[in-house]
Amino acid sequence: MSPRAPQPIASLQELAQQRRLPAHQPMDHVTLEWIESNRPANFDAAPSFPRSGLMLVPPSSWFTRQDLADSNHGVRHNARVSLLAALLAQEYRLDADDTAAACAAGAVHDCRRHNDRDDPAHGQRAADWLLHNADTVTHALGRAVPRETLHRAATAIALHDVPFAQFTDRQQRAYQASPHLVDVLKAADCLDRYRLPLQRWWPDTSRLRRRLPTWAPAAAFAFVTRSERARLDGADNAHALHHALQTLNRGL
Repeated sequence: MSPRAPQPIASLQELAQQRRLPAHQPMDHVTLEWIESNRPANFDAAPSFPRSGLMLVPPSSWFTRQDLADSNHGVRHNARVSLLAALLAQEYRLDADDTAAACAAGAVHDCRRHNDRDDPAHGQRAADWLLHNADTVTHALGRAVPRETLHRAATAIALHDVPFAQFTDRQQRAYQASPHLVDVLKAADCLDRYRLPLQRWWPDTSRLRRRLPTWAPAAAFAFVTRSERARLDGADNAHALHHALQTLNRGL
């Protein structure tokens, strides 16, 4: 077990309602209980992932600051997005290299954030970081990824925080060179928004260019709540994530 960062006096949910969210936003018990109590009524009672998939849990050393590694855009968020991206890549019939690249992109897409609030260009910073640390990332992933494929993953990371409607001409050309990985990463990142402390910030599928599979929303919601619950109960990041994943692989 590893120690949690100090919890805020007010919950993230309360602070969000008051528009006073801090730069560093670790999950807390009150916020997680609020998320769990607002589980969408139409969700499957026993959510599960349809197959096993790659998940890369990024070390806290990959993040700009240690407190951000245990926050709302930290290790657990990036790891969950890595798994969701890999599963969606399989769902959309991407090949093995693109699936591995999607997993790697998910694992690092927010690692260069400076804070948990709006942080323009953090996607581009993370994309640059991936290309400079490609060997470290692929070693952690446990498989080689062609350099050209990693460049497409970096494009997806650079564009993940830019709405489609706001693409510049240059970004649109970059998207056209790698649409599948961009779409997958944006969808996976969107699915993990159930961790956020206001419902209006939860997934808005109208912003995506891919239809989500029917299993995805309920399973993503459960992955958030079960992994965050395990972390608050004292498990370290990796154990919290793998515990939640095991329950979802069993369809519990």
